[in-house]
Amino acid sequence: MPHADLLTDLHETMNATGFDNEKYLAEQSAAILERVTRFDNKLYLEFGGKLLFDYHAARVLPGYDPNVKLRLLHTLRDKAEVVLAIFAGDIERKKMRADFGITYESDAMKLIDDLTAWGISVAGVVITRFEHQPSATLFRNKLERRDIHVYTHGYTKGYPTDIETVVSDNGYGANEYIRTSRPIVVVTGPGPLSGKLGTCLSQVYHEWKRGVHAGYAKFETFPIWNLPLQHPVNVAYEAATADIRDFNVIDSFHLEAYNERAVNYNRDVEAFPLLRRIIESITNESSFYRSPTDMGVNRAGFGITDDAVVRKAATQEVVRRYFRYACEYAMGLADKETVQRAELIMKDLGASPEDRIVVAPARVKAQQHSISDPGAHRVSCAAAIQLPDGTITTGRNSDLMHAASALVLNAAKHLAGIADSMHLLPPTIIASLSHFKKDVLNGREISLDLEETLVALSIGAAAVPEARAAVEALKQLRGCEAHLTHIPTPGDEAGLRKLGINLTSDATFATKQLFMS
Repeated sequence: MPHADLLTDLHETMNATGFDNEKYLAEQSAAILERVTRFDNKLYLEFGGKLLFDYHAARVLPGYDPNVKLRLLHTLRDKAEVVLAIFAGDIERKKMRADFGITYESDAMKLIDDLTAWGISVAGVVITRFEHQPSATLFRNKLERRDIHVYTHGYTKGYPTDIETVVSDNGYGANEYIRTSRPIVVVTGPGPLSGKLGTCLSQVYHEWKRGVHAGYAKFETFPIWNLPLQHPVNVAYEAATADIRDFNVIDSFHLEAYNERAVNYNRDVEAFPLLRRIIESITNESSFYRSPTDMGVNRAGFGITDDAVVRKAATQEVVRRYFRYACEYAMGLADKETVQRAELIMKDLGASPEDRIVVAPARVKAQQHSISDPGAHRVSCAAAIQLPDGTITTGRNSDLMHAASALVLNAAKHLAGIADSMHLLPPTIIASLSHFKKDVLNGREISLDLEETLVALSIGAAAVPEARAAVEALKQLRGCEAHLTHIPTPGDEAGLRKLGINLTSDATFATKQLFMS
């Protein structure tokens, strides 16, 4: 088991904060409003990263509100509206948002609902690089029949080398003009490479053709330009984008213009000369942007209040990303180069998989309880979680339930002060569920996954006081760290996600059966 001093250190880190949301909000809103004044009261602001539920930022900047960007927009709601950009190819291949387990198109619809609920205007959705792909067409139809304005943009003719064609009626001019009415137009979308930049530049082109001297700026939380290049927070961004091969660099344009070191990522720096030429061609004026960093309005670095805390948290995020990519590789969703890159990034920080405090306890638990299965359909699986008080709790799989189910029940018992010997799920409920899965649904697997276990626990809470206390204790699991010795089933992953648990897992399967995996 881990050394007591290490447990204490990690417990303190787990409960520490290193980011001030109110300071950040004040700085960020002021920066955006100042940027609007530089143009003809019309700014197209590209929002990189996640607009809502930015759990990556919350993990690497403890104390960061995952919805602070939404709060920012809420304060600017009288001056701002949102355009969602989504790449037709991502719709076609059903690309998933890993932290929610939903497709990009579902995430776009959820985002529209969330923005509307906060009173933030949505001007429309633009499907980029649209070539009448069947799934993208169905998505457009679905939105239009719910009275959402949908625009389609194709590939920009001449891009990126033929600037004269790009900045013409055959280039950006061929794209549909998105009608907006407010000074700040936030262009965002699910995931990277969604076409946000192209949408912004297309709109700036149309505005200048209409006599409106609009401008462009970028709001990208990571990398944080005024942190060192190898700061763990910036390294964590590289780990998060290992699949698209992004990497951080010193902004050479900024260094030359101001003799000041600023961090940006490779695609922005590589694209800057082209982007500056496009803007100058649209406006027929010399751009006042002298570097990619100039284009940004990010003030996240000024919200950091404890550098040591965020360094530790960011290093842990790099380890999480390594586990995630290793599992995706096992499932055929990532290539080997991505896993190798994530591993190299982790090692460069001096970190290892075992630095995650819950890894060793989970693996030890699995080794202690082997399962005798002649058909090799199941293997011994275990899980571990670090609770808010620093305690490490474990669970393992059995004929009755998955390891994740046992883990959560054991954790709830500890948090609610319930004896370990107490059964939270009445035998009658377990027997009824098992009968239903096996004899009614003709299922081969009767062991309860976490979602099924949570439903059973909530039913039992009506009759068993201890179960009711355990249900209330589940709220304390949000933000806790957990590890499984196997790739979770969909029901386990969904249940852990809904509880807000930060999960990693070893890249092995719980069974050799292909369908069950």
